[in-house]
Order: sequence, then C-alpha cells, then structure tokens
Amino acid sequence: MNSTDLTGIGMTSQRTRERLIQRLQEQGISNQKVLDVIRMLPRHIFLDEALSHRAYEDTALPIGFSQTISQPYIVALMTELLLSRGVREKVLEVGTGCGYQAAILAQLVPHVYTVERIKPLLVKAREKFRRLGLRNIVSAHSDGAVGWAQYAPYDGIISTAAPARVPEELLQQLAPDGLLVIPVGPEGDQELRLIQRVGDSSKFVEEVITRVRFVPLLSGVAR
Repeated sequence: MNSTDLTGIGMTSQRTRERLIQRLQEQGISNQKVLDVIRMLPRHIFLDEALSHRAYEDTALPIGFSQTISQPYIVALMTELLLSRGVREKVLEVGTGCGYQAAILAQLVPHVYTVERIKPLLVKAREKFRRLGLRNIVSAHSDGAVGWAQYAPYDGIISTAAPARVPEELLQQLAPDGLLVIPVGPEGDQELRLIQRVGDSSKFVEEVITRVRFVPLLSGVAR
C-alpha cells in the first residue's frame, strides 16, 4: 500500500476526513482519542474501489456478503462508550467484517481479539491489518455468537451485529466490571445497549443508548 493509498486524494483526502470529524463532534462525540484515530485511519481502504469516494460520508456502506461497514458516527459512539469507564486492556469484537472497527480499537487498547463467521471477509480484513502494521489484533474464523472463550475474560466486548437477545456467552466472558456494547433486537427495531458486569458477580447493569440499525448476528460459520 503506497502513501497515496493511505492518505487519499480528492474525496478521500484529509480535508474530506476533517469534515467527517466535524460532523461527529456536532453529533456529540467528544473523546478526543477516538476522534483522532478516526481522523487518521484511511476508511477508504476498507471499501471496494468503486465506493471509496464515499468513505467519509457518515453512512453505512456495503462490503459484500450482505454485510456493511458501519456508519462512522455509530463506530465512534460504540468506541466512546466502550472507553467511557476507564481503560480496557483486552477487547473482543464480534463481527470483524471489513476490519474497520477492529483497526480503530487496535489504536486505543493494547489487545484486540476479533471473530468473523464469513471467511472471505476475514481474509481481506487480515490483509488490511498487515498493511496498516496493526500487530495487536488476533483474529479467528468462528461463530461470534458464542464469543471466544479461549481468551476470556475480556474488559470489553463490542458487537457489530445485532442478536435478537443478548447472548449469555458474551455476558459470561466479561471480566469483573467489564463492558459490553451491543445492538439488540429484530431488524428494524434495534437498540444499542451498554451493559456492565457488577464486579465479579453474576449481576449486570444495562443502559439503552439509542435506536440503531445493524445486520443480524447469525450463528455458525460460512466459507
């Protein structure tokens, strides 16, 4: 990936990115570290070339396999929520997709684990991680609905797809005082929730943040 690929030109230039950051701030995103990472990360490289000119619009875009790269505001909001109660040392992402959310997390937390059920998406995401020099991401082709027990517990878990109800496996893989940021509900009627484990107990405090629209969280794996 050459420097032009990363810095962008025209509709992918730094000036275009700055306009996106301004919109995020106007919508209430205030964590400066989150804003700085979104400002510098080349979102256009996570999209097919035909869509790269739209990379810095505040909208979700298709990445194939009936999946999308999330709207920048939602990525920023979920990341800000995850970091809202202190540093998260180890974070699990459910649904790697194109790799954009994981790439943002990797610049904000020491250890990122991410799982994706669609193999071709994961292969492409891994290529992006390598090109960006992000070496603190561990990824797997597996069923995200059951989390990733091998590396649990996690200080934070973030899901980029919406289950009908919160998977018990994800709750059980939270570390004491760990946070889960997850969209929940059927298509067309979803809400973004922030769930925190109370110490090391089996109790959880849940807060509804806003209405959202995500692809459904499906079980199993696809080749």
